Amino acid sequence: MDPRGRVFGGQVYAQSIMAAIRTVEPERAIHSTHGYFLRPGDATQPITFSVDRIHDGRSFSTRRTQAYQNGVPILSMIASFQDDDPGLEHQVQAPEGVTPPEDLPSAAEVLGPIDHPVAQFWATSRAFDIRHVQQPIYLRADPHRIPRQALWMKTIGPMPDDDNLHRAALAYASDYSILEPVLRGHGLEWTHRGLKMASLDHAMWWHRPMRVDEWLLYVQESPTASGGRGLSTGQIFTREGVLVASIAQEGMVRVPELRE
Repeated sequence: MDPRGRVFGGQVYAQSIMAAIRTVEPERAIHSTHGYFLRPGDATQPITFSVDRIHDGRSFSTRRTQAYQNGVPILSMIASFQDDDPGLEHQVQAPEGVTPPEDLPSAAEVLGPIDHPVAQFWATSRAFDIRHVQQPIYLRADPHRIPRQALWMKTIGPMPDDDNLHRAALAYASDYSILEPVLRGHGLEWTHRGLKMASLDHAMWWHRPMRVDEWLLYVQESPTASGGRGLSTGQIFTREGVLVASIAQEGMVRVPELRE
């Protein structure tokens, strides 16, 4: 369990997706979600999920999932599903010349030697192997102050041959690092004294099938930060350069010396 006692937002998001999936015909795959994190989740308390069947059309279905703890919602999400439908096809190109994951250290290798409960949790208890292409900013800021980064990720172990599980697991992992470009752009690291961050919302679009137990390249950028909030966008590619998902998230980012 997270030593800070909070539920990881990506977990609640992925569980809300799976709850919605179970109310939709199996031939309709989830293709987009838009959700708001309303309250911090308590890792010691159960979570209840409620799904509203908003619409079922000839090609699309819409569901609303609410995640509750202690009788109040901690997340509210709308999800859209679609039958497999042929149509126009194009995508942006994946970045070239990216260092392969085999040549990069894992989070376990970077954080494992650090005797701190949060560092040990990130090093040993995450379901995904995450490897930053640039220097990680767990402990040290990025001196270049460029609000962009890329990382490789895949599950620690193999996953079943279930496309729904892979899509939900990708949503889970998409929340790990999406706000890091905001910190990079301002020369901040996760351990900056007094830094407070929290996801406010999360939007995701699945474009093509993928496997989360194979290496995926997550390219992220922050176009703006203001008002104590930062916005980040991301694109996820397979190792072969196929664009499989796009993400956008706004988060609260409070730096104590800027609020005095």
